Amino acid sequence: MTTLFSLYDLSVGFGLFLGAVLYTSVGHGGASAYIAIMSLFGMSAAAIKPTALTLNIFVSSYTSFQFIKAKLYDLKLVIPLLIGAVPCAFLGGRLNLPSDIYKPIVGIILLYSAYRFIATTSQTEQPPKPYKKWLAVVVGGVIGFLSGLTGTGGGIFLSPLILFAGWTRVKGASGTAAIFIFFNSLFGLLGNISSVSQLPAVLPLYVAFVLLGAFIGTRFGIHYFAHVGVKRALGVVLLIAGLKLTLGL
Repeated sequence: MTTLFSLYDLSVGFGLFLGAVLYTSVGHGGASAYIAIMSLFGMSAAAIKPTALTLNIFVSSYTSFQFIKAKLYDLKLVIPLLIGAVPCAFLGGRLNLPSDIYKPIVGIILLYSAYRFIATTSQTEQPPKPYKKWLAVVVGGVIGFLSGLTGTGGGIFLSPLILFAGWTRVKGASGTAAIFIFFNSLFGLLGNISSVSQLPAVLPLYVAFVLLGAFIGTRFGIHYFAHVGVKRALGVVLLIAGLKLTLGL
């Protein structure tokens, strides 16, 4: 008698589930965690990037809906970010550049951001600061290109930047990132559409695991975390992503 899914498939799925719970609590799709998990389980390199982006699309569509419903997003900010990000994510998705140089640099930046968020003690939140629309377009373009290149949705780059700049409130950053990630992941995958042929046959199982994780994670992020809790959860997310990039996992 054969089982529908192997122990290996279920183990990968459970790892993806845990990644989704943590990442969606701060509005992220979780691609950087999915990439690390699939790499640790020895999935083929050709399948990892399109699988991570596909899971991101499913997760961020659900996460976006939940944060929008809770009115925890900034539409005026996300529009110029996406104007810059969408074409650049498509371009980055088409490229497969050596990662020996840019990954450690980005990883160190994320580790520093992680430290700043985890060490936060302030209980007060400042109102958003004004910003130039053209600068948001440029920021979106840079992050979009990086996300397409790395096979992530860009949330690990976007959230710390807009929070440090003070462009939106903490929970508003989560919803803004979720919307941004959905479009970035979609156009990053379209930029390398031929890679879709490498998607694993067990993808529906993985989608089910990450959607369950997203259901749990978004409830924590929206209903139970205060803004300091969101910052610390984001710090843990950035710590994992930074270690992954720095160590080349």
